[in-house]
Amino acid sequence: MEPKRLYRSVKNKVLCGVCGGIGEYFQVDPVMIRLIWVLLMMLQTWRNIFHSYMGFSLVGGSLILYIIAAAIIPKAPEQ
Repeated sequence: MEPKRLYRSVKNKVLCGVCGGIGEYFQVDPVMIRLIWVLLMMLQTWRNIFHSYMGFSLVGGSLILYIIAAAIIPKAPEQ
């Protein structure tokens, strides 16, 4: 049995396939991962706490994390 690897999804792709790949890795519906991602970005309390400690908003930080994840996580191999 080969180990599980995290890949960007090719079939569950909206932007770059990051949330789809995370959903496939944890065997969860990718829509749930996307909803959690958006909800975390929109929670006012988290934005204020994150902004006061880090100097930038959680929305901006989440977008930067998504871009970094899209660059780091490899695309799923064609089957």
